[in-house]
Amino acid sequence: MGIRLTMAEALVRFLAAQSIEIDGRREKLFGGVFAIFGHGNVAGLGPALHAHRAELPTLRAHNEQAMALAAVAFAKTHARRRMMACTTSIGPGATNMVTAAAVAHVNRLPLLLLPGDTFADRRPDPVLQQVENFGDPTVTANDCFRPVSRYWDRLTRPEQLLVSLPAALRVLLDPVDCGPATLALPQDVQAMGYDYPAEFFAPRLHRIRRAPAEPAVVREVADLLKGSRRPMIVVGGGAKYSLAEKKLAAFANARGIPCTETQAGKGTLAWDDPANLGALGVTGTKAANDAAARADLVLAIGTRLADFPTASRTIFADPKVRIIQLNVGAFDAHKHGAMPFVADAREGIEALDAKLGRWKAPAAWTASGTRSARTWARDVKRITAPRPGRPDDAQVLGVVNRFAAKRPHVLLCAAGGLPGELHKLWQATDSASYHLEYGYSCMGYEIAGGLGAKLAAPRRDVYVMVGDGSYLMMNSEIATSVALGVKLILVVLDNRGFGCIERLQRATGGASFNNRLAGEHPPVDFAAHAAALGAAAEKVGSLAELEPALARARAARRTAVVVIDTDGRNSTGAGGAWWDVPVSDAARTATGRAARQKYERARARQTRGA
Repeated sequence: MGIRLTMAEALVRFLAAQSIEIDGRREKLFGGVFAIFGHGNVAGLGPALHAHRAELPTLRAHNEQAMALAAVAFAKTHARRRMMACTTSIGPGATNMVTAAAVAHVNRLPLLLLPGDTFADRRPDPVLQQVENFGDPTVTANDCFRPVSRYWDRLTRPEQLLVSLPAALRVLLDPVDCGPATLALPQDVQAMGYDYPAEFFAPRLHRIRRAPAEPAVVREVADLLKGSRRPMIVVGGGAKYSLAEKKLAAFANARGIPCTETQAGKGTLAWDDPANLGALGVTGTKAANDAAARADLVLAIGTRLADFPTASRTIFADPKVRIIQLNVGAFDAHKHGAMPFVADAREGIEALDAKLGRWKAPAAWTASGTRSARTWARDVKRITAPRPGRPDDAQVLGVVNRFAAKRPHVLLCAAGGLPGELHKLWQATDSASYHLEYGYSCMGYEIAGGLGAKLAAPRRDVYVMVGDGSYLMMNSEIATSVALGVKLILVVLDNRGFGCIERLQRATGGASFNNRLAGEHPPVDFAAHAAALGAAAEKVGSLAELEPALARARAARRTAVVVIDTDGRNSTGAGGAWWDVPVSDAARTATGRAARQKYERARARQTRGA
């Protein structure tokens, strides 16, 4: 016998019935639903969410993109084992979430999007906010989600939910296909009744699938490692999502293999782990990049090896270097002409460790990495030390890092110059302590992401470091955090413009143009603005005032904002590598011609891979 429910009621009941097993514990799969109501969802999903608010909390944000970014950060903080859904009205409310869908897609993170849609029966068309395609009436604004969703459907009948919702859930929980799932919900269909089978709403416990390693491949990888003289590991975000931190640290140290980190992988090994050489690539440490230039074998674990860690395919300089890609997804494992080692990261490490017997990397190679890491640790201390004058980003993050390390914390950032400085200089204490969205490098992620991270890790202090450009792009969730009682600590670094991209502009031979706010522009009072949104806020006049201000921010009972002026002209020169950003081959200035010549020399070092 069926249960008579509207499609919206059935959807919410199904979501509320899902659980996930994490380290033997059973937890709700969905942490809640972010909802901004409008005519496309308020009369359908609205009553359904209200009826189930105890078991599936509904949270209201101030911006649709921001709430979806918060949901992305929630899933990232939970290593893809818990997630959130987001619902909006049709039109601008829906399309505001497209950027967040792209963030989730690029970073392989689960996000369930439930945008309202136009009428399936089309009787009142065109409705308010409807985008009409002149040649195809089946197209709506929600078709924008197709290229940035791993699963997409429009439900034109209430019974379609029985097929589409489990299919979406499969994608959200699959370690290979993981990414955003979009179910476009026509507003009339949301309110349609149907006799749903009772078993559809039975409580369900999910476990993340672990792909085993093929024995033949493990043997081949083990033989390659045994034949190498200078092996190294690149640690990506997949190691975190596999919960492989302890296994990887034990493996690397027992085998004497130096490890380097991508942005997503940073923190998998603690900064002072003997095997950890730190950040790799464009924003890398000297220790990591020197090792990469000499390595004859690279074991990449859970990473796409994108252009930043590989310095646009120039970082591995040995012409005979062999790359092995241990990745749960074959799509990524075959990149760079690598030997594909398709398996769950933890499963692959365990199988490889068992096959290596008593083998260790050559002692001289291991010792060289250890010495380089110690030298870099001294460099970090010097680079982040306070100096007279207006501080740069490195000095500010040094103060924040030393202060934050006193308690369990999350450091969160996304775009601009800060990610580069943080990647090479921040000393991460554990895998949850470092949270960078750098796959899509989305300006505006920072404050919204901080909200999602704090919802996921309420016992940790959450520090959001954000530049003035990103702050002005999206700051509305300061008010949301205050309203929800979700305490954040924001450090706003004001260099009066887009300082990072201006440095790139000049480095590629261009003149400074359209990135900095010149003298005739009055400065923005960020502290006053944050206070107007309900935060405790203050501006400090020097680096010496920053730590006491952080102490006051941590003691505050609500979201607190500390603002400091910084010098946007400088970034850390030590470490780092080349990045392929095309330079004009018809430059009209001496600076431009010199930049082009430098670019051509770097391009000559690139490998094509596969």
